[in-house]
Amino acid sequence: MMRSCRVALTLTLLLLAGEIAAAQGLAVAAASDLQTALPAIAAEFEQDTKQPVRLTFGSSGNFFAQMQNGAPFDVFLSADIDYPRRLASSGQAERGSLYMYATGHLVLWTRNDSGIDVRRGLPVLNEQSVRRIAIANPEHAPYGRAAVAALRHQRLYDGVRAKLVLGENISQAAQFAQSGSADVGVLALSVALSPTLKSTGSYIEIPESWYPAIEQAAVVLASSRQKTLAQQFVDYLKTPKSVRILKSYGFAVPEAPR
Repeated sequence: MMRSCRVALTLTLLLLAGEIAAAQGLAVAAASDLQTALPAIAAEFEQDTKQPVRLTFGSSGNFFAQMQNGAPFDVFLSADIDYPRRLASSGQAERGSLYMYATGHLVLWTRNDSGIDVRRGLPVLNEQSVRRIAIANPEHAPYGRAAVAALRHQRLYDGVRAKLVLGENISQAAQFAQSGSADVGVLALSVALSPTLKSTGSYIEIPESWYPAIEQAAVVLASSRQKTLAQQFVDYLKTPKSVRILKSYGFAVPEAPR
């Protein structure tokens, strides 16, 4: 009898937890380079489905570590496809849900009043006028790793390493550059195209051949209590509305789902 009561209580608590999660909305963890594009996509999704979405932005590596420890998210949008793949391989994400939604691009950005001509490309970083260079922390941010790869490709890394200022994620790196805490930033194109940075600075794209492809992917978490809705959100990234928004912020979008 006691065992039956405990089982009934456990089932009740699980149902309540699911209801609470649903009431709070779909919990989406997203890479920081999506801070301008994803809110617009989520707004369209909410309008079309009448389902609320809660967005949390941060570095993909930090989210990956949190999810390995059971962080309560439904969907993960990573700036590095390797993290969702690893979650799927370990059973912490739904294997069939992984979708590569975009490829990101790097730019060199500076404020309009900095006096630095970024049209010269990465070699400008050797100039004395460039004292601090903002990048995302390469230990857990894909754009930071890409920035280091580009600098190494141009044999600049050793010479400018002491100038690097590391942001926790690509958005913080952009804040450093935009606020003047850094003279320039090696940033995501999507961030450079945000209204604030677009109006206050200029950028030049860094050739894609100088760094590994920044393949970005979404996945449904195995711990989600809203898997159907979570998969619906991932599928929504493939719609013409979402593709149009992603492209408007400089993302390259695959022609067909992968």
